[in-house]
Amino acid sequence: MEGMTEHGTRAQIEALRARMGEAIIGQREVVERLLIGLLANGNLLVEGLPGLAKTRAIKALARNLECDFSRIQFTPDLLPSDVTGTEVYFQGEGGGAFRFEAGPIFANLVLADEINRAPAKVQAALLEAMEERQVTVAGTTHKMEPLFMVMATQNPIEQEGTYPLPEAQMDRFLMHVNITYPPVEDEVEVIRLVRAEEIAAQAGAGNAASEVPAPIPQEAVFAARGEIAALRVAPEMERYIADLVNATRVPAAFGDDLKRWIEVGASPRASLALDKCGRTHAWLSGRDYVDPEDIRAVVADVLRHRLGLSYEAQGEGVSPDAVVAEIIRQVALP
Repeated sequence: MEGMTEHGTRAQIEALRARMGEAIIGQREVVERLLIGLLANGNLLVEGLPGLAKTRAIKALARNLECDFSRIQFTPDLLPSDVTGTEVYFQGEGGGAFRFEAGPIFANLVLADEINRAPAKVQAALLEAMEERQVTVAGTTHKMEPLFMVMATQNPIEQEGTYPLPEAQMDRFLMHVNITYPPVEDEVEVIRLVRAEEIAAQAGAGNAASEVPAPIPQEAVFAARGEIAALRVAPEMERYIADLVNATRVPAAFGDDLKRWIEVGASPRASLALDKCGRTHAWLSGRDYVDPEDIRAVVADVLRHRLGLSYEAQGEGVSPDAVVAEIIRQVALP
């Protein structure tokens, strides 16, 4: 990090965003949310139908960043040790000893595919790694790398045979990102991109390796985090963040609709996440201060999984996004 200027850091992060954008067409918001999660040092829960580039997105990030990447396919028969690793007995010349064999969670970027298909014990093991940045096996604690992010995915339509994440666990995710279908124009570009990749693969990658740009170093991420931490947040913006979250706890004060729709409000983690994500969004926008648009840009992703909607709201088909939109409408700007 030493000697890295602010301009150089921003240029490297922008280069990372541009490279990801070339590989993920039609999902600009997903690319931005992945970068926000990375720079805000948080974990993401991504929900979307199959084939909407969830896996491709984090692979594009891993390919263009100097890091280790692992993918864990969650299944009902998965065990905690399949994720964290386990103690293995080795017999040597001087005698035997147990040695820790690290699991796939020990990487910089981890894709937890279909997280709601694994039983609660596996989800709990992943939760410790996400929240505490460590794993405890056989009474010994093993620390994660300084650069560590989990992107967990779940499919909204395949709920049979799943283990829904409890609210307390959902709260640990910095953001809950929804991926939707791309516009038709972008889908045409997707067809062309994949066709070009197939042609390149058929031609062979013998001389293509030299054309691949060098990955962005991890130091750029740490330098960006330092600049984001130093970003100025006015007291009025801090109060706006607190007011938005507080509206989920006292919905009756903000209209009859919110009173009917919200059963359980967001925890203080929501306020902390709004602050982190708002500052990161401002930095990515090239500003050294946070304004209301930065908060509004990320508030749905921060609150979407933290709201407990009433049966009445669910019966009326009211989505968490509709509730957040009403909260934004009701809470006064600073």
